Amino acid sequence: MSKFRVGIIGVGFIGTLKHLEGLKGNAELCEITAICDLLPERSEKARANFAPQASTTTDWHDIVNDPDIDVVYVCTWNVSHCEITCAALEAGKHVMCEKPMAISGEEARRMVETAQRTGKTLTIGYQNRFRQDTQFLRGAVDAGELGEIYVAKAHAVRRRGVPTWGVFTDKEKQGGGPLIDIGTHALDLALWYLGNYEVESVTGSVYSKLRDKPEGNPGGGWDPATFSVEDSAFGYVKMRNGATVFLEAAWALNVKNPREAAVTLIGTEGGAEIDRADGGGYDVSLNKVLANRMIVETPDASAPGSGDFTTLGTIETRQFLEAVRDGHAPLVLPEQACVVTEVLEAIYASAASGETIRF
Repeated sequence: MSKFRVGIIGVGFIGTLKHLEGLKGNAELCEITAICDLLPERSEKARANFAPQASTTTDWHDIVNDPDIDVVYVCTWNVSHCEITCAALEAGKHVMCEKPMAISGEEARRMVETAQRTGKTLTIGYQNRFRQDTQFLRGAVDAGELGEIYVAKAHAVRRRGVPTWGVFTDKEKQGGGPLIDIGTHALDLALWYLGNYEVESVTGSVYSKLRDKPEGNPGGGWDPATFSVEDSAFGYVKMRNGATVFLEAAWALNVKNPREAAVTLIGTEGGAEIDRADGGGYDVSLNKVLANRMIVETPDASAPGSGDFTTLGTIETRQFLEAVRDGHAPLVLPEQACVVTEVLEAIYASAASGETIRF
């Protein structure tokens, strides 16, 4: 069949480094035919670097309403994910939407309903599922190596790593801070490993303790007056079957050992941890009892560079486009991403009310 004709909306850091590069790496499956960004100079730069034949625009409606476009990539501010995605689905396009799916459960559910009603494929950009280490550990979980997993910890903590570019610290445009930015990745991994999306209750705490302390941030300082999101957040999630998920997310936290896009799994037959490797990539460790002794195994489950945005974006794009082409489900289902958004929303709501949110 002919190549998919792709329009991309938003070509900032993620739109470029992950998605434009990912589309370029799958040139046999697709061609970029239209590029949209609020900044015309950014669209023109993307066109020059990735798709000289593409048209450019500052209005996302031009891409959504273009009858010649098959697939739309939504890489915009979080607050606009739902509106643009639903419009694209209604216009008959398949959609890759960047994480987080939306800024509220209501919006996420609307996106799921629209995809189901239109019969178009929708997936969300949780690229960490495609890492070599996460695929390895998912295989071990599926093989029963850990037994019943009844506790999971989702880690998304930086010691100092506040993003000072773009609109990351603007609540009006993003809907939140590290919880919705990097916490969403860790929570997605934890729920995916559990294979459990039946939530009973959520209790959360949200903090803004280091907003006025920009010292030591590798990306440079920030203006506390424009820092309108949290700097750390924590959640306790109880599943209907009794399993528990702990989530920690922070851009700035005074800890010795930061961990990001990492998980700890605790099962009846063994446990597992994913963490950053010294030479790049991620390490996997499996702990169990063998011959009446406690042992820890560290299989070679990753490789330096295998977790970078461009590599993962290329793999993610290929899997998504092949799913559309062949008529099977993508790895990241919108129904799963919807639950992630609902839990994040509940953490914010619980922190604000001081009450446990029951599903």
